[in-house]
Amino acid sequence: MKNRRVIIIALVLISSSIFGQTAKQKRAEKQFNTFSFVKAIETYEKLIDTSFNKHYAVRKLADAYIMLRQPEKALTIYEKVVQQENVPSEYFLYYAQTLRANGDYEESKKWMKKYRDAGNKEDSRVKSFFKNDDLASAIFNSKEQNTIKKLNFNTEFNEFGAYVLNDELFFASSRDEGVSVKRLYGWDGQPMLDIYKTTEDGSVEGTVKVEGEINTIEHDGPATFNADGTKMYFSRNNYDNNKKIKDAKGIMHLGIYSAELNGGNWTNVKAVNLNNSDYSIYHPSLSKDGKKLYFTSDMPKGYGGTDIYVSSVSSDGTLGNPENLGPIVNSEGNETFPFIHAENETLYFSSDGHVGLGLMDVFASVKDENNKIVNVVNLGEPINTKKDDIAYYLSEDGLKGYISSNRRGGMGGDDIYAFTRIQPLTLKGQIFDSVNNEPIAGAKVTLERKNGEEIAYFITEEDGSYEHLIDRDEEFVLRGSKEKYDAIEKGFNSSGLEKEKELIVDLNIGLTPIEDVVLMADLDIIYFDLDKSFIRPDAAAELNKVVDLMVNKYPGMVIRLESHTDSRAKDDYNIALSNRRAKSTYEYLVSNGVDASRITKYEGFGETQLRNKCSNNVKCSEEEHQLNRRTEFIIIKMK
Repeated sequence: MKNRRVIIIALVLISSSIFGQTAKQKRAEKQFNTFSFVKAIETYEKLIDTSFNKHYAVRKLADAYIMLRQPEKALTIYEKVVQQENVPSEYFLYYAQTLRANGDYEESKKWMKKYRDAGNKEDSRVKSFFKNDDLASAIFNSKEQNTIKKLNFNTEFNEFGAYVLNDELFFASSRDEGVSVKRLYGWDGQPMLDIYKTTEDGSVEGTVKVEGEINTIEHDGPATFNADGTKMYFSRNNYDNNKKIKDAKGIMHLGIYSAELNGGNWTNVKAVNLNNSDYSIYHPSLSKDGKKLYFTSDMPKGYGGTDIYVSSVSSDGTLGNPENLGPIVNSEGNETFPFIHAENETLYFSSDGHVGLGLMDVFASVKDENNKIVNVVNLGEPINTKKDDIAYYLSEDGLKGYISSNRRGGMGGDDIYAFTRIQPLTLKGQIFDSVNNEPIAGAKVTLERKNGEEIAYFITEEDGSYEHLIDRDEEFVLRGSKEKYDAIEKGFNSSGLEKEKELIVDLNIGLTPIEDVVLMADLDIIYFDLDKSFIRPDAAAELNKVVDLMVNKYPGMVIRLESHTDSRAKDDYNIALSNRRAKSTYEYLVSNGVDASRITKYEGFGETQLRNKCSNNVKCSEEEHQLNRRTEFIIIKMK
């Protein structure tokens, strides 16, 4: 054990490669941000098992359970999160809301007060999203997800319902250009809709009507397409063979029609079998495999004005019985413009019946492990505004898309806007020896916000490098530490980097070796008896060495104490036991002459940082378990 007779500064030893854990974290972030919360939970749990960025992964794990409407599972996790040192203050709020969802109103009030007192009296998210306990939307929109811009081809008329196919952008518009007889729609005085196409970037010059038999004297559009672009489904007033189809009151409702691509023209237009003269079905969205068609309808026995339904599509094109998507998606208001994403089959839709920012807002559905919709999440700003925001479209890679809106600043009516998902920056850097410029492997790097909230930590690789995903437009502090080196820190910010995918932070803070650390080679880690926290005689002998070093030889030395347990007993018990061990060590040093101000912290980590294989249910000797019942001395500063 002589090779262990050193002062240990590394807080976490990660058994698997750092590269692999970093990749897992990136995968978890993508899963979380694309509403694949079941998969995200699996990945975050793996990160927790390896102790990689454990505090951060635990936070996101709790968040994912809230997205799945499982506050009972989130509660115990948030309970641990709010005890983390320097935890972001919004987790006080999340914990308070989760307590309330579990019926603990008194405890919820205490944590709401803690959140308020942490400088959050005017938090706009509280005002906008916490009506009706919409905690999931608040968490998902804690930072802006997208940038947005208006497209040049918009006119004073309505443009909406963008869909990209083979680098062309299809959309519905009432611009009615080039028609001598204006066909005005009585509802809003606008011309009737037709389907147009243009280049994907919205070129004005390249905007033309779709060729073929699609556009009529009635409303036509918007449209959806099968995967190979040979079949279209689109909305149209019930109008077939030049004949208007009306109900008993003389009203022409909307139906869904299909068309096929032949020689560049859309022909063979057919009404689907679900069309009905007494109500509307419209706004179709086809799944990637072509087997499910989602649509809007005001058919009888719905939940509100209009609901979203899905029907199976048979091989001959016949639609099966429509299935209402139920009360989690559909409300007493109006749900419309469904869009089913090709990659993960997340359903996006617009609604004025769920809690939102204004009139129609865009929402995303959340599915559980059984593929059942269990929640909906408001996509927040800038996708949603105080006006109507409809007809959401997202590219297959999930990085860009289109939204239609009558928000302020548009050309008139509904306009189409392009959005780009804001990708997190990749922070990269290197820790090196300031004397010989050699890279330092195994150094710990802690990332904090400027206000001291800890975001994550990571361990440098063989070449001294590290990387991590960070948000844009924030100020950060990086802290680096390693045994036998002075700890260092440097501030930086991620502002003004909208087009950058990574941020290379030249820390220029090579760690400086601590002088004469070799003189401390005889200092041993102190050990404890099973289930005990008192200082044993052998431990007292080692602690006396620490007292001598700190009082007589190194009066400028500042340390931190970390205590640990073996894996026997329950996790919570072991945390408490290790805290008692840390306190006993601290009290011994102070009572024997070490100034308390020179011990910055004493903390217990339970069984989370075992030094060997002896985890739960692994058979080990008493000597092997003994190695885990210890207190380690971490040098913070050496003069």
